[in-house]
Amino acid sequence: MRAHPARRTGRGLSAPLCACLAATLGACAPAAPPIASTSPASSPTIDLPTRTDGAATTSRPATAPGARPTTTGLDGRAYALAWSDEFDRAGDPDPARWAYQTGGSGWGNDELQYYTDGGNAAVAGGVLTVTARREPVGGRSYTSARLTSRDAWRYGVVEVRAQLPRGVGTWPAIWLMPRDSVYGTWPDSGEMDIMEHVGFDQDTIVGTVHTAASNGARGTQRSASIRVPGVSDAFHVYRLEWRPDAVTMTVDGQPSLAYARTDGMTSREWPFDQPFYLILNVAVGGSWGGAHGVDDSVFPQSLVVDHVRVYQ
Repeated sequence: MRAHPARRTGRGLSAPLCACLAATLGACAPAAPPIASTSPASSPTIDLPTRTDGAATTSRPATAPGARPTTTGLDGRAYALAWSDEFDRAGDPDPARWAYQTGGSGWGNDELQYYTDGGNAAVAGGVLTVTARREPVGGRSYTSARLTSRDAWRYGVVEVRAQLPRGVGTWPAIWLMPRDSVYGTWPDSGEMDIMEHVGFDQDTIVGTVHTAASNGARGTQRSASIRVPGVSDAFHVYRLEWRPDAVTMTVDGQPSLAYARTDGMTSREWPFDQPFYLILNVAVGGSWGGAHGVDDSVFPQSLVVDHVRVYQ
């Protein structure tokens, strides 16, 4: 398991998000029994078989006519679809669903890209493509995109089916940050990283939570890694199940990180009771992604997303 610095510019230090972020949707059903916590010292590594379903076509949840699509949680409970983007609308990402965060500040991690608000993210063929390129903009040598959901949610299931970029120096992520810094700026109000991947460790996926008590600034974040052969060759399903008593992350249904709320925890250990919004981005270099340098010959590289679904 690899300790890595946090993305310290989520809400606290980056440019403000659009003020029209929607209010949280309702919480899911009452909590189920807690899931055991995974700490950096005990993080498992699991080998998964390579997926072969690399087609970029959209697959929707099966459902009867007129019924809301559902999914099943790890404990068997049913969740109904509350928000989704199947990327059927060609062109720019849907502005009713997504906003851009832009700039070249390094984002607290010494990243090398300049995030643009056009040209690095596009929808076509039923997928969203977020592309990092080697090109000079804003005093930086690379460009990319960082998309944030306009809606935010409290509890439920977040599912993203995606194919990852490859190459040393790439750092894609699928993650969530709090809509409001209720408990203070990062890391006090929390962060949940469903998927992080660095190109120098090709088939390893890392899931992480950051809190005031355990975070990347201290090297104490709660993380776990999972081996997933072919993350850059086929689509895989990255999923967060978030309950009032536990956060669980999976890849193709296989557990990566489980973090439980236990008796006596305060907001320092469990800030995950507020609405969070989703972020999709591809960073270049940085304190973790660039730990082995950047291979300029690999660019352009893309994060390709088939769908994003939120169930509650």
